[in-house]
Amino acid sequence: MSHFPNGFLWGGATAANQYEGGWNEGGRGPALTDVTTGGTVDSPRMVTWIDKYGSPHASPSHGFTLPEGASYAVLEDYYYPNHKGTDFYHHWKEDIGLFAEMGFKVFRMSISWSRLFPNGIEETPNPEGVEFYRNVFKELKAHGIEPLVTIWHFDTPLYLEEKMKGWNNRDLIDLYVRFAQTCFEEYKGLVKYWLTFNEINNTIMFLDMWGHEADNEEFRAAYQQLHYQFVASAKAVQVGHAIDPENRIGCMICGITFYPATCDPKDIMLNRHQWEKNIFYCGDVQCKGEYPVFSKRLWQEHDVELDITDEDRKILKEGTVDYYTFSYYMSNTITTHDVEEKAGGNNVEGARNPYLRYSDWGWGFDPLGLRYFLEVINDRYHKPIMIVENGLGAYDIVEEDGSIHDPFRIDYYREHIKEMDQAIAEGVDLIGYTTWGCIDLVSAGTGEMRKRYGFIYVDMDDKGEGTMKRTPKDSFYWYKKVIASNGNDLD
Repeated sequence: MSHFPNGFLWGGATAANQYEGGWNEGGRGPALTDVTTGGTVDSPRMVTWIDKYGSPHASPSHGFTLPEGASYAVLEDYYYPNHKGTDFYHHWKEDIGLFAEMGFKVFRMSISWSRLFPNGIEETPNPEGVEFYRNVFKELKAHGIEPLVTIWHFDTPLYLEEKMKGWNNRDLIDLYVRFAQTCFEEYKGLVKYWLTFNEINNTIMFLDMWGHEADNEEFRAAYQQLHYQFVASAKAVQVGHAIDPENRIGCMICGITFYPATCDPKDIMLNRHQWEKNIFYCGDVQCKGEYPVFSKRLWQEHDVELDITDEDRKILKEGTVDYYTFSYYMSNTITTHDVEEKAGGNNVEGARNPYLRYSDWGWGFDPLGLRYFLEVINDRYHKPIMIVENGLGAYDIVEEDGSIHDPFRIDYYREHIKEMDQAIAEGVDLIGYTTWGCIDLVSAGTGEMRKRYGFIYVDMDDKGEGTMKRTPKDSFYWYKKVIASNGNDLD
């Protein structure tokens, strides 16, 4: 018998910018992802823009800062996969029906900020956007599925990015809180599970990625952006609880299990510092309501002097989250030594671990790392936990009869669910699990469609061509059986 409790929240997860589409329909304004091109595992995604002289440009999206006098732009010669996503905007009833057929108890999705507030500065929300999500939530509830809603999932309105310098600007706190308050008020009684910011720790983690060594100025900006997001999150928690005491509002961390590559004390210390900077720094502020003691070391390393007020500290203390959620795809191996082989994926780079096998995109298969992460977080925060992203991006082949056989995906989930079960047996307060990309969607990292995660195949290629037809894969029927048995039947 499995150890999953009665009422365990089985389901799947998506994000508006990768799935929803309808980027310029229903009064929606653009977001940064709408000026981001497709890429591949070997070539980066680009952002497109026009300089002050009117000349078009495309630059790698990570670490890009818009030059003075320039503006973001959609250019004719580029393909923007997030414009269409996999078209939930026009297929939401059909997709929710398929989720219900699988037996979902919960569906994680995000609200596009610019669908409710096209520029982010409006006093009142866009009524078409409000109604779209209301209809989605009603349909989910009609099928007995709880919505789990991410308020911000990498989609700040483009106007705020371009004209107000995004999260470098303290004014975004109140603009975000107005957006969050609108969500809480409009969907009271329809949504009770909320997440404030998706993978909030990526702001720091990205700085160690992409073959770029960040300078102190970049680190100072990142820590300041994070602080404003922490304050915005804490304010949103307070507002959400005031509007509806039934609301349960959580944080969301990009979960990476870090290992030292050797027993060299320098590797052990470096590994500890990776956990502190990349995992605990954000979790401690959002769960405990204050900066951890090691934050001083992190700030001193880069001469960080935060714009932080006594009122900010009070807000952080009074706006702690109700539960902890995280994504988990792989682990990372840390060393101070030179390495012959590197591994990378989901925003991490490190030494290749000889005890793991790797996917076509270089992601290590490490189910035990998930249990390790769960136990560490459970011990540190003593809050309910949800795994809200976990999945395998892989190639799928459509057979002549239209079927899609994906035993590799089933194997991936089976082994991770086994470790979840063991973690619960050992006392971890795990209350939910939403697999990432439960239906095929655009990859955030590469913008590809060929890198598929879903239980449901969507007929669309890397150029955006296809019928958008939805077809269940073998994993669809397997996961349906897992949910029906509450984790007992994994065969």
